[in-house]
Amino acid sequence: IVKTFKQWYQRRVRGCPPCKGFTPVLKDTYDELKEQNKNFEVVFVSSDRDQTSFDGYYSEMPWLALPYNDRERKTELCSRFGVSGIPTLILFDTDGKKITKDGRGEVRGKGPRGFPWKV
Repeated sequence: IVKTFKQWYQRRVRGCPPCKGFTPVLKDTYDELKEQNKNFEVVFVSSDRDQTSFDGYYSEMPWLALPYNDRERKTELCSRFGVSGIPTLILFDTDGKKITKDGRGEVRGKGPRGFPWKV
C-alpha cells in the first residue's frame, strides 16, 4: 500500500474571489510536487450549487474529487472537520492524521518547498 499525503480542498462557489486566487497557487504546488514524484494528493470537495457549476470548475483541476452527487458525505466531512469558511484546505499526514486546518496558509506561505507542511 502506498501511503499518500492528502489534502482536502473545499471551495464553495465559482465566483468566490479567495477561491479564484488560491486555486492556481494550489495547482502550481500540486503540479510541482507531482513532477518531483512526491506522495501527495488533493481531494476536492465542492459546495457548488449544482452539477454544472461543479463540472465547469473541476474541469480546471488536475486532482481527485468527491463526486458532486455525494452530498451526504460532503455534509459529513464538513461537520467532522468544522469547515465554516471558503476556501478550506485541510492537510493530513500519510496516516490520515490532521496536520492543520489552515493548509491554505501553509501552501500559500511555503509552497512546495514546505512539503509535507509539518506545522
